[in-house]
Amino acid sequence: MPLSQHIILGVHITDRIHHVDPVQHLLTEYGCSIRTRLGLHEADAGFCSPNGLLLLEMTDDETKATELMDKLNAVEGVEVKKMAFDHP
Repeated sequence: MPLSQHIILGVHITDRIHHVDPVQHLLTEYGCSIRTRLGLHEADAGFCSPNGLLLLEMTDDETKATELMDKLNAVEGVEVKKMAFDHP
């Protein structure tokens, strides 16, 4: 069944080492509503950024996406922005 919309959540995490546990717990809780998960952070020989960015492609269940977004935004050091693209 084709998606009625694409919902993308951009999740910015500061100080990943200290905030990763509650974020990972929520990603596991909503795992069946996440189609694709892409993690980005700066890394080089001898350096790994404490900040990171996750891109989550959600199923087209707006309710689940909003629930996850609200719960992630409640975690200290986490900011979430949503993009939604409708399919006519």
